[in-house]
Amino acid sequence: MRIAATAFAQASGQILGRRSLFGQYGSQTLAPAGLCLPFVREFAAVNDNTVMNVFDRQLKKLHRDRASVHISEEPLTSEIARRLLDRLKDCTRTFPSALILGGASLAVTRELHSSDLLKQAGITEMTILDSSEAMLSKVADSLSEDHAETQCATTFIHSDEEAYLNSSVQEGSVDVVIACLGLHWCNDLPGVLIQAKRVLKPDGLFLGALFGGDTLQELRIACSVAEQERDGGVSARISPFAKVSDGGMLLGRAGFNLPAVDIDTITMMYPNAYELVEHLRVMGETNAVLARRGSVSRDTALATAAAYQALFQEDDGSVPATFDAIFLTGWCPHHNQQRPDARGSATVSLKDLADLPASGDFGAETVRPR
Repeated sequence: MRIAATAFAQASGQILGRRSLFGQYGSQTLAPAGLCLPFVREFAAVNDNTVMNVFDRQLKKLHRDRASVHISEEPLTSEIARRLLDRLKDCTRTFPSALILGGASLAVTRELHSSDLLKQAGITEMTILDSSEAMLSKVADSLSEDHAETQCATTFIHSDEEAYLNSSVQEGSVDVVIACLGLHWCNDLPGVLIQAKRVLKPDGLFLGALFGGDTLQELRIACSVAEQERDGGVSARISPFAKVSDGGMLLGRAGFNLPAVDIDTITMMYPNAYELVEHLRVMGETNAVLARRGSVSRDTALATAAAYQALFQEDDGSVPATFDAIFLTGWCPHHNQQRPDARGSATVSLKDLADLPASGDFGAETVRPR
């Protein structure tokens, strides 16, 4: 799927005043700072109690504070939130209490209200948790202005998601946990999923979305080419991303039943690389790796933009940026959930299916392939 960022550029250009998304301020060209580049994130630890601190959580809070000033109708997070909540629409049961964790909480709450999903899912109590007080205020203002008539009790909690889940949420107290675009900044992602499962009621639902896979692969390549040419090597200017295969492992380790993991690739189109970097700032998705370099030289930044344009420019002059959204779905164990038959209970081998009648009339007997 491709989304053009032109409308976003026009709207955000008005918000940012003289500084447009093309990186101009007056006649001075601004070099992009804090490039966020991906590599594959491997989840490994020396033992079960070891947590590797990869991200600067305080810096990420500041990024989200800054993003709260500019983020409004942002197309990418809104699209991912919509796709994530589509999974909630498929459920036939209700979820009276919901916990929303950081990330794209503004987009999630707007989608819940605009699509009448609150009523369909039976949500009457909603708790929104975020490490950024400014972002919480933005969500609260949006709800009070656009959805003041909604009969849903909403609580706002300013706290780090990882710390709060570990200590302050009662076990088995919520029906659904929604974590949209915040998980990929967690230092202890396995621990967060374990705690999310702990706070869910039996047969409660966990819905998560995070950037992963080949997200920003074009920017990674362009920056590597530019740094190799101008600086003589590639620096650790990257944010680690999970693979799709990690998702099932993480859900299983956390103890969720019926885990499901899938990935959607969304291609955003930009006039140039400067606008991409500005979009990352507006989303609060710039680099927060602890081992990051302090700054990018002007020469290297300009070379990165030039390499991006040369390598990936489309016929119309725009450049693409890939965003892979990994969606996680898991259920807290409950005795009424479907379970697979025991090993060895099959009565027919799959290789014998080719010899069965084409009409599919097998009588009343249940045939289990083995």
